[in-house]
Amino acid sequence: MNDEELRQAAQALDVYNAQLESLSRQVSLLRATRDETFRAGKALHALAEAKEGDEIIIPVGASAYVKVIVTGKDAICGIGQGISVEKPVAEAADKMDSDRSEVEAALEEALRNVQEIQNYARELGAAVQQEYNQRQGNQPR
Repeated sequence: MNDEELRQAAQALDVYNAQLESLSRQVSLLRATRDETFRAGKALHALAEAKEGDEIIIPVGASAYVKVIVTGKDAICGIGQGISVEKPVAEAADKMDSDRSEVEAALEEALRNVQEIQNYARELGAAVQQEYNQRQGNQPR
């Protein structure tokens, strides 16, 4: 490896590390979104199974819950771009399940990308380290 190749390899390692940092943030966000859609879907399914007049507990986040008495079977859910619509609760629960599936697919893809980039970085890092070690061994003392 000549000096220019070594410099390019070091720059590529920096790029890989930046990509890994970005993907790690994306993975964290996707995991949080997956968990949120799971909890919301679970609450909507519980509401769908309840009868009018039943008392149920609905999670509101941060380990907090609210007791409510079921008075209707509609839910308001987001459909994107900050727009929310009223839907029958069973339909809203199905939409939440569908959203969670999409998030899980995106999460799996992001995790595959992380693994791939980590492998590239590991191989390139080993090659750079080997070249550096060889150069250190060839220097006069």
